[in-house]
Amino acid sequence: MISLSAGNPMRVVLMTVLIFEVIVFGLAIPVMILTSNVSAAAAAGFGCAAAVLAILAAGLLRSRWGYILGWITQLVGIALGFVTPMMFVVGALLAAVWVLSFILGKRLDSQMETSPESGEIP
Repeated sequence: MISLSAGNPMRVVLMTVLIFEVIVFGLAIPVMILTSNVSAAAAAGFGCAAAVLAILAAGLLRSRWGYILGWITQLVGIALGFVTPMMFVVGALLAAVWVLSFILGKRLDSQMETSPESGEIP
């Protein structure tokens, strides 16, 4: 229920979203320092923690734990808005892409279940 099937092509899209989030979280570090008056250590801590979480989620996406970490990553991305307000917008946009990709993946899974004889996605 919380994960997609092994042959679902949307897994690649979800993994791409997580990898893109690693880049965004890394680029958010100097933004936190320059625009939000956050200390460099705190900004690096928040940004690197979020990036490591996204890397772990992307790496574990073959298992159920990867999806759980992926959902947590989306919440952390939005929560970075408490440090830098613009991250509310960026985090929400990335979370929207994640949710849309997951919903489309679930639809593909249900279509594959209705036509199991071919094993192909219609």
